Amino acid sequence: MLDQASPERILIGGADDEDAQAAVSSLAELYARWVPRERILTSGLWSAELTKLTANAFLAQRISSINAVSALCEKTGANVQEVAHSIGVDTRIGRKGIVASVGFGGACYEAHLRNLIYLCRSYRLPQVADYWEQVIKINDWQKRRFANSVVSSMFNTVSGKRLCVLGLAYKKNTSDTRYSPAWDICRALISERAKLALYDPRVAQEAISLALSTAEGTEALVSVETDAYTAAAGAHALLILTEWDEFARLDYERIFASMAKPAFVFDGRNLLDHERLRHIGFKVVGIGTQHDAALADPPAAAPPAPGNMSRVLSYGGL
Repeated sequence: MLDQASPERILIGGADDEDAQAAVSSLAELYARWVPRERILTSGLWSAELTKLTANAFLAQRISSINAVSALCEKTGANVQEVAHSIGVDTRIGRKGIVASVGFGGACYEAHLRNLIYLCRSYRLPQVADYWEQVIKINDWQKRRFANSVVSSMFNTVSGKRLCVLGLAYKKNTSDTRYSPAWDICRALISERAKLALYDPRVAQEAISLALSTAEGTEALVSVETDAYTAAAGAHALLILTEWDEFARLDYERIFASMAKPAFVFDGRNLLDHERLRHIGFKVVGIGTQHDAALADPPAAAPPAPGNMSRVLSYGGL
């Protein structure tokens, strides 16, 4: 309702014929009763349609872009949160949407991207379609990369291990799980025969059962818990997949005491204080941050030589 009461903009598209333009004007007058005129935009029908699609495509692109960089950060020892903050200060880029995570979800991003890709291919623009399809591919890759990190960090097997999954909604403050990255990650871990203890403060048990019902053997490998502490009891690892504020307020000393050892935290939202968790005794793996030394992947090849690069770098405006 807040979006309706105080929207950033209203876009009304219509065909060029007289009746359509009259309808556009009438609708604009209706919105003008509470929305400032400068926020009411009118356009052609196709312009409005492509605006809707590309707005979400651009936001998804930003998420996939920072997620791609997060993988490089992990290899080089950079911190993706520092990188995101620094580039976000650039007014040409801005800070919104540059948050590394397990990937984007929700009904709009992927559906609108696929609609845009379909239009591009329909109008014989394969290069444009391939460009936007890569945004989806990076998102899928990020989810697989996170699941693979869980397996490789836990001594290359999660079979029979209890994993506490905190968060199933695609973002906090909603029960919406459509296209949630949590489902793909859970299915990947189920295929590795992990035992999942799931908890989300809003998502119903029926929705969880339905989403995971296609995975073979799910009933024996999945349990839905009523609180985070029960889900964590006896677990070998915690997986943070939704950025619920509740998860940042949990008593992690109590959780650590109840878990199997070594106890891992895989923070897919970079929500928690990793240094504090390490002080408690957890092995911590975040997104785009330096993993614990014992968990770091060995480099596939020697990194490029820094040449004459100074130990202190300073960049001005470009």
